[in-house]
Amino acid sequence: MRTDVSARFGVEFPLFAFSHCRDVVAAVTNAGGFGVLGAIAYSAEDLDTELSWIDRQVGGRPYGVDVLVPGKIDESARGDAARILDAIPAAHRDFVAHLFAKYGVPGEVPGLSPEGGDAGEIGQRVTAEGATALIDVALKHPIGLIASALGPPPPIMVEKARAAGVPVAALVGTVEHARRQVAAGVDLIVAQGSEAGGHTGEISTMVLVPQVVDAVAPIPVLAAGGIATGRQMAAALALGASGVWCGSVWLTTEEAETDPVVKRKMLAATSRDTVRSRSRTGKPARQLRSAWTTEWDESPESPGSLPMPLQLLLAEGVMGRIIQAAEAGNPGAQELANYFVGQVVGQLNQIKPARQVVYDMIEEFAETIERLERLTSD
Repeated sequence: MRTDVSARFGVEFPLFAFSHCRDVVAAVTNAGGFGVLGAIAYSAEDLDTELSWIDRQVGGRPYGVDVLVPGKIDESARGDAARILDAIPAAHRDFVAHLFAKYGVPGEVPGLSPEGGDAGEIGQRVTAEGATALIDVALKHPIGLIASALGPPPPIMVEKARAAGVPVAALVGTVEHARRQVAAGVDLIVAQGSEAGGHTGEISTMVLVPQVVDAVAPIPVLAAGGIATGRQMAAALALGASGVWCGSVWLTTEEAETDPVVKRKMLAATSRDTVRSRSRTGKPARQLRSAWTTEWDESPESPGSLPMPLQLLLAEGVMGRIIQAAEAGNPGAQELANYFVGQVVGQLNQIKPARQVVYDMIEEFAETIERLERLTSD
């Protein structure tokens, strides 16, 4: 499959796979696509370990890293871990305790302290200062792309990537965002529609992609959101995209990091079982609808979501305990458990190896192109 993106990045298929799981990244890259590891899940030291493992697995084939650097950070969430965690109001901590009691989640609510583990570390990773450490680690490895997941990449990210000869990508949800990204110096735009999992805007992929393609030409564009099959991939290229960026489709693969209880919920879900909610990160992010999203977004007792990264710290600080209880069979925890996923979850009803997902998409893509060609043949 020859597009400007496949030629530029040296891949057989212009299929970019975003995942927090190193096994998915390596599997997609080895199958002819381009795996992209989400770095928010790791400390700088752990990211170095994960990338070293991927280096050994892919044997020089290209892959990338995605770093979460929000364009806007609540001022109270700047500083060291202790200051960040102290900024979480008591009302929000109390609401989490209320949810634990209401849904019968056993044990005490996990403490949100710097010594308590991940919460403070996550808070620091989503600031420009914290992300810089992840960027430095990523650029020490032979990556073929570094992506900014939220907002224009900071100048330091572009400068460091340029010095290392690594292209920069950025995700956008509007034409205005795309123009700002180009002005910031990105080499590749990912136009992500509202169908996508995780942080999204309000414009659908079908509408967004051709607008962005026209606005930023000749910068290449990848389409994202609602793409999990070869037919959807063909549609994206018909809209003018040079390739696709997929995330949700990997969440039900054999290799995925998805917790088993959540994976089972995904396999049973329809495309109506997702919602854009601020309840996990403080920014609108599409995820499985669950008691967690309903309580935060609709309950009269909810204090409302905090700005990023405070809501992210609050949610991630307790979701691990919820998942643990859910896996142990606690019904209330199972109601609360959720994860980020797009509307294509309604198509994800079978567990497959990531490599097979790639092959199935490309085979269906080829069949779709052949069918379209027959429509115009004599």
